[in-house]
Amino acid sequence: MRLASTNPSKDYQVLGEVEVSTAEDLQAKVAKAQAAKKAWRDLGLAKRIELLQPVQKEFIDRQEEIAQLITKEMGKPITQSRSESKRYSKEFQWFLDNAHAALKDEITYEDDDSVHKIVYEPFGVVAVITPWNYPFGMATWGIVPNLIVGNTVIFKISEECPLVGKLIEEVFNKHRLPEGVFAEVYGAGEVGKQLSESNVDLIWFTGSSRAGKSLYKTAADKFIKAILEMGGSNPCVVFEDVDIPAAASLIYDGRFSNCGQVCDATKRLIVHESIKDKLLAAIKTELESKKVGDPTSESTDIGSLVAKRQLDLLDEQVADAMAKGTKIAAQVPLSDDLKGAYYPPTVLDNITKDMRVWTEEVFGPVLPVVTFKTEEEAIQLANNTPFGLGSRVISKDEERAQRVAAKLEAGTVEINEGDRWLTCNPFGGYKNSGMGREHGQQGFRELCQVKVISSSKQRL
Repeated sequence: MRLASTNPSKDYQVLGEVEVSTAEDLQAKVAKAQAAKKAWRDLGLAKRIELLQPVQKEFIDRQEEIAQLITKEMGKPITQSRSESKRYSKEFQWFLDNAHAALKDEITYEDDDSVHKIVYEPFGVVAVITPWNYPFGMATWGIVPNLIVGNTVIFKISEECPLVGKLIEEVFNKHRLPEGVFAEVYGAGEVGKQLSESNVDLIWFTGSSRAGKSLYKTAADKFIKAILEMGGSNPCVVFEDVDIPAAASLIYDGRFSNCGQVCDATKRLIVHESIKDKLLAAIKTELESKKVGDPTSESTDIGSLVAKRQLDLLDEQVADAMAKGTKIAAQVPLSDDLKGAYYPPTVLDNITKDMRVWTEEVFGPVLPVVTFKTEEEAIQLANNTPFGLGSRVISKDEERAQRVAAKLEAGTVEINEGDRWLTCNPFGGYKNSGMGREHGQQGFRELCQVKVISSSKQRL
C-alpha cells in the first residue's frame, strides 16, 4: 500500500509516494530496537554524541532541501520553512552540547558515612510520533534527545509530510548508527496506534489532544510512561496601557505565523474594552499589509493550510460562529488564482462562549476577540478553556503583568515581547494540553529512569 504526498498550495498535486509500513515490518523494527537498546545504553553518553554529530552536520548542509520539502508538503511560506530548518538544526547541536550537564550524576547528600546520588538511565525503546506543522522541528525534538540519553527510537512522522520523513530517515541511515538504534515507519493514525501498542517502553508524542488522550490510554494499559504535548488555545491578554501598533504587530506574529497552524499560537485575543476598536483597526492594517499567496514565493507571508480536511474544519468552525452572531472585523480576500487549501486570514468580533472558535482549538488563520473590564475578568476569560499550553500578557505595568502571569493556567507565559523559545526552557502544558516537558534539562530527564544509588563509605 502506498501513501501519496500532495501539495496543498498547488491544488493537491501529487509530490511523491512512500510505502505504508505493514504490521510485520513495524514489529520487526521494534524487535531490532529492543535487541539494540542495551548496547546503545552501554555505549555511554560521549560515544553516542560522537556518533550523532555527523547527522547534525548533514542536516545543517541540507537546510535548503529540507525547507523546500516542508513548503511543498504543507504550504508553509519558504522564508518560514528556512527558519524551521535552520533553527532546529541548531537545536540539534544544543542537545549535543548540553546533554552532559543535564544527565550527569547528581549528589543529593553526603556525610562522613555515606554518599547518595541520582543517576539517569534510558527507558529503552521509544515510539516517537510527530505532527505535520513543524515536520523537521518536531522530529528533531523527539528523536535527538531520546537517542542522546540512550533510548532507541522508532519514529513515525505525520502522513501529511512523508517526504520530509524519508529525508530524515535517509540522513540517519547514511551515518550508520548501530542496527536497531533508529528506524522509521510510515502511515496514518492506524500505524501510530500499532506502534504505540507494540513492545515499546515509552511514548513521546506531539499532536492533537484527541490523539494524545488515546495514546495515554494505551500507555496506561501497558503501564508505560507517555510524554504528551498536545493542543492549545492560547489567550493573549491586552491591557489598556499598551502601545497599540506594537501590540498589533506582536498579535499578528503570534496568531498568523505558519498560517495559524501552531499548537502554541495565540488563539484567543482578550482585550480591554477601552482600546478594542483601536487595536482591531491596527490589526486590520497589519493584516492588509501581508501577502497571502504561493508559499514558494519569497514575498509571501501566509501560505496554505496543510490539507483540505483542515480547510473543511476551519470552514465549519467559522460557520458556527457566523450563525451565532459573530462579525468579521478584518479579513484578507484571496486571489482567484490560488487553488488549494487556502483560507482568508480573518479576525472575528462579537464572540460568545458557546461558539466553536472559543471552545475548540482553531488551527488556522482565524482570531476570535473578546473584551474585558477588570483584571479579574481577564484572568477568568483566559483560563476559560480546556487547554493550557501557552499564553501572553501585554501591558506596560510590569507588576500587573507578573501578577496576571502567576494566575494563568498555562505551561508558558510570555510578557510583552518575551520569547519562551529558548532551547534551555522546558516546554509543555496544563490541562488538555498534555503532560511532561520537552526541551532543557527537564526535557532530557523526562526521557530517563531516575535511579538513586546510596553508598556507604565504610567497608564491610
